[in-house]
Amino acid sequence: MILECETVGLFAENCYILGCEETREGVVIDPGDEVARIRGTLKRLGLRVLSICLTHAHIDHAGGVEELKKAVGGEVLLHPKEEPLLHNLPMQAAMFGVPLRGAPKPDRLILEGEAVRFGRYEMQVLETPGHSPGGICFLLPAERIVFVGDTLFAGSIGRTDLAGGSFDTLIDSIRTKLFALEDDMMVYPGHGPATTIGLERRSNPFVHE
Repeated sequence: MILECETVGLFAENCYILGCEETREGVVIDPGDEVARIRGTLKRLGLRVLSICLTHAHIDHAGGVEELKKAVGGEVLLHPKEEPLLHNLPMQAAMFGVPLRGAPKPDRLILEGEAVRFGRYEMQVLETPGHSPGGICFLLPAERIVFVGDTLFAGSIGRTDLAGGSFDTLIDSIRTKLFALEDDMMVYPGHGPATTIGLERRSNPFVHE
């Protein structure tokens, strides 16, 4: 599987580009900013975007969605509980003083148990609210990879002091959904370096079991 990360924008957010080597079909997870860079990577890899997948709709993760969709196409996928945040992107942009080129609309609302396909790969949707009301993760079981947005970080967790956040809900999401995965599962977060489920299970001070 093709997997590249572009760290973009004022908040150093990790945008992930995934693709199938055989079909050149791909998906983009959380294109928060610097769409020209993301487009350049897609062109270099020769990928056709089927889906633009959002773990949640905060400005640092969704700010580039509308521009990217107009440029390369693809369905915008989002959990239904994140729609209000997506509609409020202009307000979020103004609050943080970042540019925004249009507020996107989701093409498909996705729930836990659904799948996102590209080429011969299939990502499973896990609902992990807490950082935001409809936060989700994208799991590739066979590849031992999970994209967790701002649910879990290396040695930390997502903030819960923004509208719709809940510390107790976030901890429950991590313990019941992410820590149900195997120790060797690679964790790709929305900010910072990658980690593993086993390492976070053993040593993350916020959710240490």
